[in-house]
Amino acid sequence: MIKLALSLSLALLLNATYISCATNNAVDSHLSSKDLQRLQKVFADGIASNDLQSIFYSSLNVEPTSDLERTNVCQRLFKVHAASKLKDYEKDYYLVGAARTLKCAEKLPQEILSNIYNIPMPITSTQEIFYRITAHKYLGVQIDETTLKKLVKNLEGVLMKEDSLTSLGYAFNVASELSPESEFVTERIEDAMVQADEVDGKMLQFEGGLSVTSLIITGAFKISSDFSKPPPVDAQQAYKFANYFLSRRSVQTPKGAHILIEALKSLSSMTPQLAPICIQLIGNGQLQADSPRLAIAIVDLLGKPLKEAPLNIFGKVLLRKEGTTLAQKVQFAPKSSDKTTFAADLSPYKPTRGLYAIEIEVNSKYTQKLNFKVLGKVKVQQLELGIGESDASSSIKKQIVAYPKTLIEKLAADHTQRVLLKVLLIEEGTTDKPITVHQAFVRFYNKQEDLEVIYVAEQDSSKVYKFDMDVGARAGDFKYKSGLYEMVLIVGDASLSNSFEWHVANLDLDFPHNVKAAIKKQPIRSVLPEIIHQFRTPENRPPRLVSDIFTGLCLTPLVILFIVWHKLGINVSNFTIAPSTIGFHIGFGGILVLFTVFWLKLNMFQTLRLLLPIATFTFLCGNRLLRRLYGQRSAKASNAGALATS
Repeated sequence: MIKLALSLSLALLLNATYISCATNNAVDSHLSSKDLQRLQKVFADGIASNDLQSIFYSSLNVEPTSDLERTNVCQRLFKVHAASKLKDYEKDYYLVGAARTLKCAEKLPQEILSNIYNIPMPITSTQEIFYRITAHKYLGVQIDETTLKKLVKNLEGVLMKEDSLTSLGYAFNVASELSPESEFVTERIEDAMVQADEVDGKMLQFEGGLSVTSLIITGAFKISSDFSKPPPVDAQQAYKFANYFLSRRSVQTPKGAHILIEALKSLSSMTPQLAPICIQLIGNGQLQADSPRLAIAIVDLLGKPLKEAPLNIFGKVLLRKEGTTLAQKVQFAPKSSDKTTFAADLSPYKPTRGLYAIEIEVNSKYTQKLNFKVLGKVKVQQLELGIGESDASSSIKKQIVAYPKTLIEKLAADHTQRVLLKVLLIEEGTTDKPITVHQAFVRFYNKQEDLEVIYVAEQDSSKVYKFDMDVGARAGDFKYKSGLYEMVLIVGDASLSNSFEWHVANLDLDFPHNVKAAIKKQPIRSVLPEIIHQFRTPENRPPRLVSDIFTGLCLTPLVILFIVWHKLGINVSNFTIAPSTIGFHIGFGGILVLFTVFWLKLNMFQTLRLLLPIATFTFLCGNRLLRRLYGQRSAKASNAGALATS
């Protein structure tokens, strides 16, 4: 039962893989020659820099042009190594790798060699294991079996403690350099791949950007190949990783450029059934209607021919606007002189002017949808030009002008007349079928005044383009400047291969005199009158009697207080020299003084800011005073009760 379940699972997996391959989309770009030239410039700048890492990665991709340059680079290499702040094992790796690649004549210092040969145990990171093992490889030094076994155990222990993406990436790259016992690392490939982040359903990347993604992809492909394992990604994943790497081709550092190229090489090294390919149009995607030959390029991610030349390349041609099918199975044939170019002749299908899409299928595995357009040619069937009175009831004498000639007779029109132009445009090669274009303009140009006026020619219900201008009503557009004007018909469209400007005729236009322009405002040259700022008149104050009565009313409570004190008398027998008593009376007096000052000088906000601390102090002292008085009164009542009992 278990075997049956496993068999079914395996069958489903293989079927899913087959479907994924069969419906794999091809990428729409690759690392072009311009991209490679720019990256070569990055490497050239890197090898001339004073950065150890940049010199190392640049040396892997470019060579010095002369022995003198090689000597200078090698001397600078040792200097920047000595000044580098990187960890010893990392900067030693860069030094040894660059010195070997550049074939430097200088001998490596014994101290550096000792640091490389003496591998400390245990090593705490896969990165250090990678740098140390690869440095030995650059030196051509074989590590003994005992040390290799220890390193394998060390690597296994590090991965148990630290299984981050970076740690796994370095482990993938170094595992095959150790021994066959490190095959266990291949089991971690799936753990890494499931951590890839998908972007817009078209790209896959790992957290950490280009460096981490390239590290994992190149390492996973390397270890899978060395240990004869299946590819680490399927066709759809390879397509999405390829899209991500191609989106990062604008890198500006030697390291970024190198790891980008290596990652694309790794993806291109997959089997022909899985490796992502690029299918794109050659040229600008514009075909002539009389010779519609569509050419495409099919290359790998680096712009090179595929390992196995594609045999079955078919396309389905669709009209983009209508969505209908023009041709079901158009075959592309290879170009004998170029292994990357394939072309299809669309003449049998007679495509007319318009926008098209073609769905291309290569070897029943890769698909790509490309857009192209078929350009048509416009032809002037007939053009009529006439001058008539503005009164619509009067007849207009029309003259026919043949394209591309200019009317010999010079026409004249004054402000009481109008200019009428009618033109019928047809598509060349059709039976008098009128067409609609994006741009149909009538341009008037006066050379003497260097004045240009452009109007739009509108298409009527019969598909004839018409232009009707009342000379007098349009005088303002011409700034009332009479004179000889060139009348030019402009026809343009993105789907036309022969857009044109046609000098139809010369018109002598006579506009009325601009009365408004003649009345000019005389400039003021004298002193302007002084501007006097007048503030708002203050409101009238009430009479003095009203103010005095209001003041008296405000003082009434205070007067009543003094009268009551006079009648009842002031009890000063209980006045004690206690802080609360003195504080309360001082605070109360302060409040009265503050109100007096408020009345004379302060505003409400200033008074409130000063009143807050005084009122708080008075409240606390008053509370303490009342508690003390209450306590004294309670004590007297208790004493009186005790005496009465006795």
